[in-house]
Amino acid sequence: MRTFSVIRNKPDFAEVYEQEYSYVYNYIYMQVMHRENTEDLVSDIFMRAMSHYDSFDPSKASVRTWLCTIARNCLIDYFRKNGRRKTENLDDVVEPSAVDEYSILKNPINQEVYRLLEKLSDDERELLSMIYVQELKNPQIGEILGINAKAVSERHRRLLAKLRAMEKGKSSGDFLDYS
Repeated sequence: MRTFSVIRNKPDFAEVYEQEYSYVYNYIYMQVMHRENTEDLVSDIFMRAMSHYDSFDPSKASVRTWLCTIARNCLIDYFRKNGRRKTENLDDVVEPSAVDEYSILKNPINQEVYRLLEKLSDDERELLSMIYVQELKNPQIGEILGINAKAVSERHRRLLAKLRAMEKGKSSGDFLDYS
C-alpha cells in the first residue's frame, strides 16, 4: 500500500496576511469581544507569525491552523495577564458609518447573538469560532485543542444543545427583525 504526503508550497507572508486577516480578527473578536483589544491582539499575532514564518512547515499544518495555534496562545497569554474579558456595552458603541464592519452590532439579531456569546465560556466561544468563523474541520480543531475529532464533534453537539436550552421558550419572532 502506498501512502502519499501532501506537499504544500509556502506562500509569501504578505499573501498569508491578506488571506487570513479577517479569519484571525473574527476568531479573536469572538473571544475578547472588545474592538480595540482585538486589534491589538491581531497585530501581535501577525507580528509573531511573521517573525517565526521561516519555521512554519506547510507539510505539518495549513497556514490557517498554524495561525490559529498562535492566536490561541496569544489569547491564553492575554487572559492570563488581564484576567476577565473586557466587553463593550452595546449602548456605548459609537454609531458606525454605513461601511463600517462594526455596524452589525446595531442589528437586533446580532445583539441577541452577542448576548448569547457573552454567556458562554471562553472555551465554548473558541469552539464556535473555529467551526463557524474559521470554518475549520473537526480534525483541524482537534489538532489545535489537543483532542480527537470525535471529541470535537461531541463538544459541538453539547454546545448547540446548551444554546438551545438557553433560548428555550423564545419564539423565532424574538430573534428576527422584520423591518
